[in-house]
Amino acid sequence: MTPTAVAGLILLVGIILLIATSVPIAVAIGLPTVIAAMAVMNPDVAAMSVAGRMFTGVNSFSLLAIPFFVLAGVLMNSGGIAARLIDAAKVLVGRMPASMALTNVVANGLFGSVSGAAVAAASAVGTIMTPRMTKDGYSREYTAAVNVASAPSGMLIPPSNTFIVYSLVSSTSIAALFMAGVGPGTLWVVACMIVALILYFRHEKNNVVQVTERPSAKVVGVTLWRAIPSLLMIVIVVGGILGGAFTATESSAIAVVYCLVLGFLYKNIKLKDLPEIILSATRTTAVVMFLVAVSAGLSWVMAFARIPDMIANGLLSVTDSPTGILIIIMLILLVVGTFMDPTPAILIFVPIFLPIVKDIGIHPVHFGAMVVMNLSVGVITPPVGNVLFVGAKVAGLRMEVVISKLWQFLVGIILALFVVVFVPAFSLWLPGVFGLI
Repeated sequence: MTPTAVAGLILLVGIILLIATSVPIAVAIGLPTVIAAMAVMNPDVAAMSVAGRMFTGVNSFSLLAIPFFVLAGVLMNSGGIAARLIDAAKVLVGRMPASMALTNVVANGLFGSVSGAAVAAASAVGTIMTPRMTKDGYSREYTAAVNVASAPSGMLIPPSNTFIVYSLVSSTSIAALFMAGVGPGTLWVVACMIVALILYFRHEKNNVVQVTERPSAKVVGVTLWRAIPSLLMIVIVVGGILGGAFTATESSAIAVVYCLVLGFLYKNIKLKDLPEIILSATRTTAVVMFLVAVSAGLSWVMAFARIPDMIANGLLSVTDSPTGILIIIMLILLVVGTFMDPTPAILIFVPIFLPIVKDIGIHPVHFGAMVVMNLSVGVITPPVGNVLFVGAKVAGLRMEVVISKLWQFLVGIILALFVVVFVPAFSLWLPGVFGLI
């Protein structure tokens, strides 16, 4: 076997075996990376070279946006905004059939985009909506499935840490990626609403208390007014980036200050809460940055061993059709997403697939929207879907019970994914309007 084949085999088998044995994902990536490096270069310098690349991988000003946005998300989660956003969502869709289910979907989209965390959205929104929906007659498994399916939509709607990671790997404009996520994120929400309505009319309608009371204009106005300060963060962050007032990193720091002030004004955050909030954000940031570091080492080893070229040649030997190549890549990422979080998956696979899709004429911004939406599906699928676990726990159900309803949402979401894949306008129209591409 050639050194390239040996290195590829070490990486493939090593990472899969270590992940399967529940070794922390960063170690599961880092250890095979060092061994593969020793297979293709002088063992005396392999470890030092990988360590140097790991340091270089996190030595980036742009990456400072991640800890700040993580901290902003934790502040938002602790600041009592979920109830305000749920009330605003209810005002928007409260008169429609399956109003409480649609409220859950819209609230998850709003909260997820503000906090940037699908797990936080599923927990915060699910904790409030589960008792409300079951009280109105919705089945607990339907309630949990709606909550789990809609929570990841916020990973696409800006600001998004996942897009920041993709931007780092692909050298693509963060502002363009943020705008590219709006269309797919909205499509995710719409897909969940459609499936929720179908299941409502098939199974839930006869047991649910129907909404007959129309809220007064005053109630609508007050409810929306209470939610505006929370939603204003998105306007400040995205608007500031698009307007050139500040960079994504600077906007993340502004978001932290804004969320902190908002938490104090809402009286949900006190000075004594700050150490725990900062510690929670630090834990999350440490995990993400360690993953970024080891994945940078992995990407360098793969490039040194010319593994991406080998994979590209393998794909082209299967089909030279751009459509066929895209479908194969999307299917691979769907499988990868079931056992790997979006951040390491992006760091590992984007350097492999991006040159291939560029060669067949796919814009890097469009590919970024595809990848993030694709890997977001993985957070709600077993065996390692964190949002699925949290949503099931919040509803007090076993995971398999939730899956019995969730799979129908997955069908709708995957159909929406392939619309995004084959209709570039969903991703590229807004960046084009703002002159970002």
